[in-house]
Amino acid sequence: MGEHGRGSGRTEETTETAAAAEARPGTPRARTRAAEKGGSAAKPAAKRTATDKPAAKRTATDKPAAGKTAAKKAAAKKTPATAAKTTGAAGSAAGTKAAGGAVRKAAGPARKAEAAVAQATARVRTASPPKTVATTTPSGESRTALVRRARRINRELAEVYPYAHPELDFENPFQLLIATVLSAQTTDLRVNQTTPALFAAYPTPEDLAAADPQRVEEILRPCGFFRAKTRSVIGLSKALVENFGGEVPGRLEDLVTLPGVGRKTAFVVLGNAFGRPGITVDTHFQRLVRRWKWTDETDPDKIEAAVGALFPKKDWTDLSHHVIWHGRRICHARKPACGACPIAPLCPSYGEGETDPEKAKKLLKYEKAGLPGQRLKPPQAYLDAGGKPAPPLGAA
Repeated sequence: MGEHGRGSGRTEETTETAAAAEARPGTPRARTRAAEKGGSAAKPAAKRTATDKPAAKRTATDKPAAGKTAAKKAAAKKTPATAAKTTGAAGSAAGTKAAGGAVRKAAGPARKAEAAVAQATARVRTASPPKTVATTTPSGESRTALVRRARRINRELAEVYPYAHPELDFENPFQLLIATVLSAQTTDLRVNQTTPALFAAYPTPEDLAAADPQRVEEILRPCGFFRAKTRSVIGLSKALVENFGGEVPGRLEDLVTLPGVGRKTAFVVLGNAFGRPGITVDTHFQRLVRRWKWTDETDPDKIEAAVGALFPKKDWTDLSHHVIWHGRRICHARKPACGACPIAPLCPSYGEGETDPEKAKKLLKYEKAGLPGQRLKPPQAYLDAGGKPAPPLGAA
C-alpha cells in the first residue's frame, strides 16, 4: 500500500508536469490545442514585437523595396536569350543615337560653310563693279620691255647730246627762276635776249619787288604776254623777300607757293640750281613721251609720275634735257625728221614724219646765236670746225 501510494504520487507529478509543458506557449502541443479550440493561439501573436508587423500594417516605404525585390527576381528568371535580345536592342538604340550625334556634328561645319558662301555671294552681288586694272602698257609691250626700251632711248640720246643742259642763261638761282617763268609761251633764245637788261636793272629780289611795273613791262615786251609776266616776276620777288628772306628756297613745296611758279618751273630750278633731280614736263617733253608710248597721259603731273617710274631718280634731270633737246631739233611737232632720227628703230611712231633720209636732213633745226631755225647736220655731227661740240641754243 505504501509502495502503491508512492507510485501514484510520482505519476500525478509527471502528469502535472506534462500538462504544464503542454500549456507553455509556443510548444507544438500548445499550438495544436489552440488550433483545436479556435483563436486561443492569437493571444501570443499580440505579444509580437514591432518588427513582426503584418504585411497589411507595413509603411509605404516598405512597398518599393518589395517591388524592387520582385523585379530583381523576375529579371533573374529571364532566359539568356531574352537578356541578349534586350541588350542588343539597347545597344542598337545607343548606336543609333551616337550615329545621329556624329552626323549632326559633321553637318555643323558644312552648314556654316554654306552660310559663309551665301553671305559672300550676297556681298559680291551688292558690291560695286571692280575697277579695271591695265595689264599692258600704251605700246602693248610688257612693263619690263617698256622700261628697257625707255632707258635705251635715254642712253642713245645721251650720246647724241652729250652737252645737253638748260638753254637759259643764268648766274644764280634767282636769275634761273625769273628766266624760267619768262620762257612760257616763247623760246629760250628770246628770253636770253631779254633777261640781261632786266637783271642789270634789278639784280636782286628786293630790287625787282620794288620796281615800277610799267618799266618792267617795257623790258619784257619782246617775250610776249609781258603784262602777266610782269605781275608774276614782281609778285614772286615780293614773296621771296617776305617769306624767304630774299633767297630762293630749295624745296618743291616752297617753290610752288610763289606766284607764276608751277611744278615744271620748280623742277628746272631744283635740278639745275640745287642739283636735286626733277622732271621738266614742257610741251616738247609731253609730245615725245607720248610718241614713244611711254605713257598716254595728258596731264603734266600724271606724265611726270608715269615717266619718273621708268627711270632712276638720279637720271631725271638729264633725261629732261635729252628729251627737250631732241624735240627741238629733230622730233618736231608738225614734221618730225624720222629719216634722220638716231633712235628711229626704238620709236613705235616711226613714219609720222619724213622717212626719206635726204629730205629728213633738211628738217633738222639747230639754233645758233642770232640764227634761229638754221638747218644743220644730224645731231651726232653737231661739231664745230675744231671738232668740239657746237654752242648750245642762245649761246654767243
